[in-house]
Amino acid sequence: MAVVTAQMVKELRELSGAGMMDCKKALNEAEGDIKRATEILREKGLSALAKKSGRIAAEGVVGSLISGDNKIGALVEINSETDFVAKNADFQAYVQQVLGQVVKSDSEDVEGLLKEDWMFESGLTVEQALSQKIAVIGENLKIRRFVKFNNEGGKYIASYIHMGGKVGVLLELLTDKVDANVEEAAKNICMQIAAMSPKFVNQSEISAEYLEKEKEILKAQALNEGKPINIVEKMIEGRLQKELKEICINEQIYVKDDEGKKSVAGYLKDISKLVGADVTISKFVRYAAGEGIEKKEENFADEVNKAMNVD
Repeated sequence: MAVVTAQMVKELRELSGAGMMDCKKALNEAEGDIKRATEILREKGLSALAKKSGRIAAEGVVGSLISGDNKIGALVEINSETDFVAKNADFQAYVQQVLGQVVKSDSEDVEGLLKEDWMFESGLTVEQALSQKIAVIGENLKIRRFVKFNNEGGKYIASYIHMGGKVGVLLELLTDKVDANVEEAAKNICMQIAAMSPKFVNQSEISAEYLEKEKEILKAQALNEGKPINIVEKMIEGRLQKELKEICINEQIYVKDDEGKKSVAGYLKDISKLVGADVTISKFVRYAAGEGIEKKEENFADEVNKAMNVD
């Protein structure tokens, strides 16, 4: 049997990110063959994944990356089981790697992305690299979603990450001129989107189905309030218009306006005059980490007792 040295363990640990004892055991099993030991760790990582895959990954991080030439912008959400892991430096570095993969990728969804070759280590797919990361970190992780904007000219892409990755925004402005004023405006609008959670740019984007559904909800609310049927229709229209102004970014009151009167569209008109070119919002995406994922409620004392086998 080959002698396993401390240097070999160190090398395997650096290659795999696995724990010291796991590396030592894998090297002993592989009789000192580092390549085979790496495969053994991967195999064990995959078996560990099966146990972890049923756990709910409802925490996590939203990250963004914009290429230096502003040609591509990406936003990704990767979930973990706990907020503690979401703040882990190794996990944060992995999020940046996935962003790098997304920027280079031609895939339009996570399913396609997972099948791609992992650009940071030959011989692995994105899915296999994710499995390795699960084995190393010890929690279930999921690449939940991503979006990518491509700038082919006449645009400016910006992003904003709030509260260390709890909320992320990717924004595309239409403009033929980019200067410090446009960059500052893009940042301000990203922050507004993060804070105010709009759903649309303009009312023209809203489908008839969405409007009808909202009218039904508002009608039910008015009737439940005991409002007379003859004034309900007028009430619905007024309430609907108020709601639409809240969910369309261009119609929202610009939060940094001291007087509280200027809309975001009005703010951008001022910026357009300042730079000498039209500056308008083309599209945006806002992700909140874990939104829509049902979190499992646990009694911490019971969990500790369970782990310690205490009745």
